[in-house]
Amino acid sequence: MSTLESIQARIEALQAKADALIATQSESALQKIRDLMSRYGITVSDIENFSGSRRKAGRSASASVHKQGTVAYQDPKTGATWSGRGRAPAWIAKAKDRSKFAVGAGGEKSTAKTKAGGANKRKGKGQPRGRQPALYRDPQSGATWSGRGRAPGWLASVQDRTPFLIA
Repeated sequence: MSTLESIQARIEALQAKADALIATQSESALQKIRDLMSRYGITVSDIENFSGSRRKAGRSASASVHKQGTVAYQDPKTGATWSGRGRAPAWIAKAKDRSKFAVGAGGEKSTAKTKAGGANKRKGKGQPRGRQPALYRDPQSGATWSGRGRAPGWLASVQDRTPFLIA
């Protein structure tokens, strides 16, 4: 007949074996993930953005694109991010110098602003005002499209739009 101590000893031994097996399986899975990420040039932020857009099904595509470029601070320990708007999360709330949490030199927010730039940009809004220069041209009809709004019929069904780009 088994005693309580012998059963507990067997449970501990089996738990140790299970932990070792889990560790080796996780290591091989992580190695596969790392290989796939390096093969396809995927970063952790790409994965976070992808999974974040899947969770929030009610949001439009433009809202999720706008949200991606607003990361201003990142926790170096956990990788959690904050846009700098709203209530500060606990990992940065009591920090006296928030610059050590800033993303890059000025963050992604400043690079998004410089890309959009221009004299006709409305203050505080994401889209420039007025007519925009043409980015695409139909070689047959000569029709052009700025890239804003719905794509015209001659371009909507095309998979690769690069041949239509204006140099």
